[in-house]
Amino acid sequence: MSNGMNFHGLHGYFFEDLKVGMHETFSRTVTDTDMRNFSGVSGDTNPMHLNEEFAAATPFKGTIVFGMLTASLISAVIGTKLPGPGCIYMNQTLKFLAPVRVGDTVYAVCKIKELFPDKKRALFDTKCYVKDTVVIDGEALIKVPSRNG
Repeated sequence: MSNGMNFHGLHGYFFEDLKVGMHETFSRTVTDTDMRNFSGVSGDTNPMHLNEEFAAATPFKGTIVFGMLTASLISAVIGTKLPGPGCIYMNQTLKFLAPVRVGDTVYAVCKIKELFPDKKRALFDTKCYVKDTVVIDGEALIKVPSRNG
């Protein structure tokens, strides 16, 4: 490159390398520090997520992890593994199905559902699990770089 930067090895899959059924996973055990950091970055101070006394009086009987913190693990799969660096998010749907608690290990699983060669886009089935429970279900539409530019 003319600016002297070398990006060799930073590129994810090209569209031509993708196949329906390919999938990847990312997992993380959510900590109290994650919760505090997410609140600070997002500005979301809902006591449902941060105040145990307040949350104990709700139907959840205690604090729950920010839904968008959990959903961000989907972005980790898309941006770092499949299709990986260089891709662009176009759309994401999310259905929040069950609460996540601090200490839970969340598994984000993204699987290619359909490919659109004319636009170089891939539709992913995106799910987050805690053990065998689906806590988030959705789809993501991703623009994927092509070898042909």
